[in-house]
Amino acid sequence: MADIQWSDGAPIYRQLKDRVIAMMLDGVLKPGDALPSVRQVAAEYQLNPITVSRAYQELADEAIVEKRRGLGMFVTNEASNKLLTSERERFLHDEWPAVAERIERLGLSMEELLKAKGNK
Repeated sequence: MADIQWSDGAPIYRQLKDRVIAMMLDGVLKPGDALPSVRQVAAEYQLNPITVSRAYQELADEAIVEKRRGLGMFVTNEASNKLLTSERERFLHDEWPAVAERIERLGLSMEELLKAKGNK
């Protein structure tokens, strides 16, 4: 799961869940892939197994992963589409208004934004 820097701004289970979601959106975890075991993640990141279980359970509640008895948690076939849809909605609702307001406040034009994107 690569190096994770935990912040004080959100509960660790939420940060872990967000990291797993990012890995799915980036294609690191694909439909049918197994998630690392709760014990493995807890040991690797020195977390309480209950914290890891809570993150995994939220993913299961959202049908992003499924529990296979005796085998672990696996990414569902619908995960990518569900995540892309929900993350787009969350961005447009929660993040975009602040970004748009800042762009307007700074007086940036579309050309400047596109040029800055191209210089990345």
